[in-house]
Amino acid sequence: MGSLLKNLSILRKFLFINFIVFIIIGILTLVYLKFSIPNLIYKKTSNHIEVINNTTDHIKRLKIEFNEEDLRKFLFSTRFLFQSLDRVLFINKNFDIIADTDTLDLDPRSFSQKIEQIEFDNIVSNDQDKKKDYKKEKEETIKDIVKEYSLSKDYGKPFTYTKETYNLFILGTLKNFIINDENVGFILVVEKANDVKSAIDERKNFIIRTALLVTLVILVFSFVLNRYFLKPIKNLVDYTKIIKEKSKKKTNIQTLKSRSDELGILSNSLDDMTHELQKRANSAENFSTDLVHEIRNPLASLKSASEIISETEDKNQRDKLVKILSHDVERIERLITDYSQMLKDEVALTKEKMKIIDLKPIVNSVVDDFNSIYMSKRNIKISLDAKNQKDKIEIIGIENRIEQILANLLENSISFSEDNKNITVKLYKNNKNVMLDVIDEGLGLKEKDTKKIFNRFYSNRPGKFGEHSGLGLNIVKNLIDLHGGTISASNNSRGKGAKIEIIFPSV
Repeated sequence: MGSLLKNLSILRKFLFINFIVFIIIGILTLVYLKFSIPNLIYKKTSNHIEVINNTTDHIKRLKIEFNEEDLRKFLFSTRFLFQSLDRVLFINKNFDIIADTDTLDLDPRSFSQKIEQIEFDNIVSNDQDKKKDYKKEKEETIKDIVKEYSLSKDYGKPFTYTKETYNLFILGTLKNFIINDENVGFILVVEKANDVKSAIDERKNFIIRTALLVTLVILVFSFVLNRYFLKPIKNLVDYTKIIKEKSKKKTNIQTLKSRSDELGILSNSLDDMTHELQKRANSAENFSTDLVHEIRNPLASLKSASEIISETEDKNQRDKLVKILSHDVERIERLITDYSQMLKDEVALTKEKMKIIDLKPIVNSVVDDFNSIYMSKRNIKISLDAKNQKDKIEIIGIENRIEQILANLLENSISFSEDNKNITVKLYKNNKNVMLDVIDEGLGLKEKDTKKIFNRFYSNRPGKFGEHSGLGLNIVKNLIDLHGGTISASNNSRGKGAKIEIIFPSV
């Protein structure tokens, strides 16, 4: 069963489980009908048995002989005993009917409507011969029932039988009649029990209607489930297969993304995740290509310098070549180190969670750390200009990444600044944004298009070739993008130096 379900689709699993449940309910229903029908009949036969016992007591008490004449007189005198019944028959031990309430010449109001009459009314033909044949057939049927009872294991106990004929449900109760420990005949009580049949039919019809309704509900629910849930899920599966196989087949992911329910959210998330993975894969591929290209240049220089140095006898020339070799090695080492750190940062970013942070203590801490290093080393002073000192300046971000952003920018500014210069860090709110500016007094930017300084491996400082990999500002831009911010660069309007401006969305 488990392996069978495992290989089925969700819709087929649903239908299969409902089919099993439906069968169980059907079996329980049949069991209920099997036990409920005898209960309905038992209520009728209990009354029959009571009448038979009362009749037996009266006959024994009045010492009435079990023959046709005495029993006929008894029926006349005690007809009140049978007014609630349709027919009572007395049968001798030879299985002949010797007394019958249907043969009494009594007021019809004394008995309920006769079964014989009802059955005759259902015979279309007025042919007397047919009626006689019918009567004879009925008597033979009764004799057969009595004979069967006399030979059965239930002999001596009340015996109940049912028969459907001419739209009638006939219920009979038969018992042998004993006088002085001798079986002298039988008493048969027959009643029209159409109410029992109606109750049974009503239960059957209710079960059939319920079964049809449940089937209809299952089919409708299956249709809705398949159309609005399973089909979209299958489309999502097909979409993932197309992405995995790099197929050029068209997908209907855009239709699913337009849904406003959970499947629409899932489709949007899956599509965004797919594009993000593709973007990362393309970025990794481009990055690897750029890295190879950047390493190839210093390697070519290393190769040339190493070939020349062995043939050069001039000491100054050799020193110059050694310096080139040293710079190339430093360049390659810096590239590999920064590249490795960049990969580590990307992995760490997937695990870190953003929260509301106050930028003022973070920026103040970074500025103090740099001042403690560069004030004594190069007499470069870094000043913090934070307006509205009493107010918090909050954004949603990652604290150590904000530190990394500012540290990279300060290192970049310091590398372009001469000794005894100032660097200013401004932190303030502007409308709904938070502004963070780093302003130096260095050489400024030579590029007309200042956006290119944030490109990967871009570096315009040949004098310090081994000190920078060209990844610092690119890493900064990526981290700012992660925080939903923007970064731009420009030259100072009041003299030398450059200005880096970062805009974060405030809380």
